[in-house]
Amino acid sequence: MKARTQSTGASGAGAANMVIRISKESETPLRQQLAEQIVFQIATGKLKPGETLPSVRELARRLKVHYNTVSEAYQELVRRKWLEGRRGSRVTVRAVVEAARAPGGLDDLINTTIRAAREQGYSLQALRERVRERLLAAPPDHILVVEADAGLGRVLQEEIRRALNWPVKVCTREELTANPGLSIGAQAVAAHYAVPDVNPLVPKDRPTIPLDFSAADEHVDLIRRRQEASVVAVVSVSEGFLQTARSVLASAAGRRHTLKEFLLPLPHSKSLAAADVVFADSIAMGEIRHRGVVHYRLIAPASLEYLASALAGA
Repeated sequence: MKARTQSTGASGAGAANMVIRISKESETPLRQQLAEQIVFQIATGKLKPGETLPSVRELARRLKVHYNTVSEAYQELVRRKWLEGRRGSRVTVRAVVEAARAPGGLDDLINTTIRAAREQGYSLQALRERVRERLLAAPPDHILVVEADAGLGRVLQEEIRRALNWPVKVCTREELTANPGLSIGAQAVAAHYAVPDVNPLVPKDRPTIPLDFSAADEHVDLIRRRQEASVVAVVSVSEGFLQTARSVLASAAGRRHTLKEFLLPLPHSKSLAAADVVFADSIAMGEIRHRGVVHYRLIAPASLEYLASALAGA
């Protein structure tokens, strides 16, 4: 059976560029066919903001459908904020940008894009690939710390966030491998020794920025200058941080001073009571109170300066 299709084109008043084709044999309700085709023509620019649509009775006559069908379609699009209507006046097209703010927001905008792509003959796979290419090429809007040690990743995240005031996320190399989409919109950073492993996982035109760690010379000197035997504590959210601090500070502590390590959260409130000096990472600094606390910053200042300049030029 030949499908019965009704169409309307440029003839008649209102929305000269509007072309509507509906099929009375389709399982899709006529009201829905009409509404979605109007949305599609707004999204593709064929219907311009402020353009007046035909009256309900005029469009019903041209499409040979009941006027209630057209009225319901118009009312739905007014509710969804694609169209606007005033009492005594015909409906007009609102700006697409305003329509995107309708209930559902981003989901409505995505649905419209999918419908538009299908109407123009593009496959969903082609749409997916093209959107991904565009997103990967867009300037970064956040920093992605790639670090195997979860605690160390949190410390790096906090130091970068404080220094640069940028949104910062964290993931492991394994997570980035499993979900390459994590690199979308991101500037990846990693410890300099991990960069060769991370670079193959991020866009080639936005390579990973290496982070150098502080040498901790001032912390070592502080211990060496202490004349009396002391208890030196290191507090961190990262076991890796504690292991590194132990090896860096051990030579200065020797047998004269006692090194103690504490992984947050502390076992109890008096854990640090016997400590004379407390080295704390950037997260621990906000969680402990001690008269002898010293901030142990992990990232070398030069690395933060380089990252800031790279983002400014992105």
